[in-house]
Amino acid sequence: MTLSRLTRQLGGAAVLALLAAQPALAVNLQFFFPVAVGGGAADTIQALTDEYMKAHPDVKIEPVYTGSYTDTIAKALTASKGGNPPQLAVIGAAELFDLIDEDMVVPFDDYVSADMKKSWLGGFYPAFMANSQAGGKTYGIPFQRSTPVMYWNKDAFKKAGLDPEHAPASWDELVTDAQKLTIRDASGKVTQWGVRIPTAGFPYWLYQGLAIPNDANLASADGTKVFFDTPQAIEAAQFMLDLTTKDKVMEPGTLDWGATPKAFFEGNSAIIWTTTGNLTNITQNAPFPFGVGYLPAKKHFGAPTGGGNWYLFKQSTDEQKKAAVDFVEWMTAPDQAAKWTMATGYVAPRPDDWDTQALKDYVVKVPGALVARNQLEYAGPELTVDQNVAITQYLNDALEAIMSGQKDVASAMHEAQSKAVAALAPYQ
Repeated sequence: MTLSRLTRQLGGAAVLALLAAQPALAVNLQFFFPVAVGGGAADTIQALTDEYMKAHPDVKIEPVYTGSYTDTIAKALTASKGGNPPQLAVIGAAELFDLIDEDMVVPFDDYVSADMKKSWLGGFYPAFMANSQAGGKTYGIPFQRSTPVMYWNKDAFKKAGLDPEHAPASWDELVTDAQKLTIRDASGKVTQWGVRIPTAGFPYWLYQGLAIPNDANLASADGTKVFFDTPQAIEAAQFMLDLTTKDKVMEPGTLDWGATPKAFFEGNSAIIWTTTGNLTNITQNAPFPFGVGYLPAKKHFGAPTGGGNWYLFKQSTDEQKKAAVDFVEWMTAPDQAAKWTMATGYVAPRPDDWDTQALKDYVVKVPGALVARNQLEYAGPELTVDQNVAITQYLNDALEAIMSGQKDVASAMHEAQSKAVAALAPYQ
């Protein structure tokens, strides 16, 4: 029956009353999330999404699990160019400038009140906001954020005559402790390495854990310049190489990121560097007591931030944007942030998250969860520049060439700098 015929039969007032009684059409949202299908992280995200939808029956939300951060931005870019992007995505914070350059995202500031700008957008740790904002606007909302930390096997420390409660606090201590922790059999074969820093996959991030404490600033704040071949940057890369060639405390060659926790569990390495996002995995699977500590200092402590932000996509309706912002605000509120941190090990991104009773109880049981949070005092942003995928690949290629013995440190870093300068020339 047409609306005009219904109006004639029932009268205008009755029709209005009938329409008002009908449920409003749901707002449909989709977001991309950088995990594989299934697993603990996906289960937690689905549970949180379902909880939000139960409390907001007028909003329907579909999570799409998109693999790695690299996979996620590639799929988001393809979807945007095809005119069918999600309304939201969690994408690496380091992709900030590329997302803006591609005109894919809009700032959250335009969809919140003045009070919310102060209380919500202003409430995240400054270290996480360093590569979440541009031009005075907030484009990324910290969520799945991290820093690398150092894990050590306390049993291995005891056997080596080291204090199992004291992590190496400096580069010099790291070398001397790792020498005592490196074990060789009668034939000279290493059965336990002192330290393992992943040097394959995306070695630039762990390398920044050496560069930042050495005052090596790798990029300008506006993302248009890089500084890969300064003396401080070269010294940091040389130290990483020396662990294998000079000090002989780290397995030579390129060491896979994904295999690092397993190498720790199996006693292949007594100390490892990896993300705090591995804390839950290591807590559940390490067959020995372990410690969690800051990355060791050179001139001072330091580490890069990492992980993903929520981004709000431009190609959506105002109604979808408003619903999406409300969902992100809810997902980053203390109770939800606490659930996410306890499920994964990622750093709850706001100081008020840590005032929840859930996290207060959690850190009593898992005190290592406080290490990455406290390390934020010394943290710098992950390498975040225009043409980010290409630029970070130049640095990754240089580091892998260094660690595999294909190029000397200075030559490799100069080459990465030259390539980056050429790629960034249009942005000067």
